[in-house]
Amino acid sequence: MDRGSLVSPSGREGPAGIVSTLCGAHAQILSAAELSVALRIEGATRAEVRAALWDRRELVKMYGPRGTVHLLTTADLPLWIGAFSSIPQSPSPFPKDVQMTEDQTEQVVAAIGKSLLSAELTVDELTDAVVAATGPWAGDLVMEAFQGKWPRWRQAMTLAAHRGVLCFAPNRGRKVTYTNPLRYLSDVTPLDGPTAQRRLVQRYLHAYGPATPQNFAQWLNAPRGWASGLFRAMEGDIEQVDFEGTPAWVNAGDTAALAEPHRGVRLLPYFDAYVVAAQPRGLLYPGQASVRALTPSGQAGNYPVLLVDGTVAGVWHQRRSGKRIQVTVEPLAPLSGAHLAELDEQVERVGAVLEGKPELTVGTVTVGAHA
Repeated sequence: MDRGSLVSPSGREGPAGIVSTLCGAHAQILSAAELSVALRIEGATRAEVRAALWDRRELVKMYGPRGTVHLLTTADLPLWIGAFSSIPQSPSPFPKDVQMTEDQTEQVVAAIGKSLLSAELTVDELTDAVVAATGPWAGDLVMEAFQGKWPRWRQAMTLAAHRGVLCFAPNRGRKVTYTNPLRYLSDVTPLDGPTAQRRLVQRYLHAYGPATPQNFAQWLNAPRGWASGLFRAMEGDIEQVDFEGTPAWVNAGDTAALAEPHRGVRLLPYFDAYVVAAQPRGLLYPGQASVRALTPSGQAGNYPVLLVDGTVAGVWHQRRSGKRIQVTVEPLAPLSGAHLAELDEQVERVGAVLEGKPELTVGTVTVGAHA
């Protein structure tokens, strides 16, 4: 929590520094990413995060760990691209008649990069460009989608991002657009794979260690066997420690800890890095928190959470109407007077970040009823 600027907001780091330390901020819901980052910066609002992303280009919105949308720092792109490009790929989840050959995949990635190098295109415009560059097969509507079918080429979008040729651009009205990050950067030369992988492990352990190779593999959505081999190969750079009776790893020499654990209340939005990446889940989501704040399959991040003394102790949600923001917090157990006072401060901080006027309601959580 201290390294993630949750014990106290940073007075030194801007959005890029925070995102780099967190190893990315989940941005499938961009407003949640803005809140997640700005909460960690003293006096910041969502406007500062937006400026770092769209104006100063210190951040880039792209497919990151687990293939999910993240904010990453442009300065770290050589590391991310080098790592992503060299991590063993999981088998394709698509049926044989939907999959592309290796040659077709390379054609699509090249076409994406070239088409976006001087443009910001919607997915339909990018479809036209990719089909024109590769052939009608790329546009075959064979991928099962939410309300229909997507063209075949779209299964290579995450790979194109991981190769460094696709990222998100500002929305055009309500339509998502994409571009090539090379439009904003003079050069993105990836680190070689082994170096990038080792540095990513060190970054991850700095933020979330002690952790196991399995924790790292889950966070990255990479093969567990590969992660275990990577950790073994890094002996000397990382070291094994005993964590609650379980072997885990930290960076070599990184065994100091705060004298006392953090005590206090925090409100974290959807998919905040702390609740997604920190392990083990059994300690972070104790008791009924695992029922209320995780999905039935155990996925973290789907609910904004209330932290009390560093562990999940409830959920919360907000409803906005103009400048007014109604914040409803549902603790799993009654809060003390001191915690309620801190909760008031947290709600005020959320309102300041979101540039609105918050009103707090403390409700009663219903365990087992996933809202």
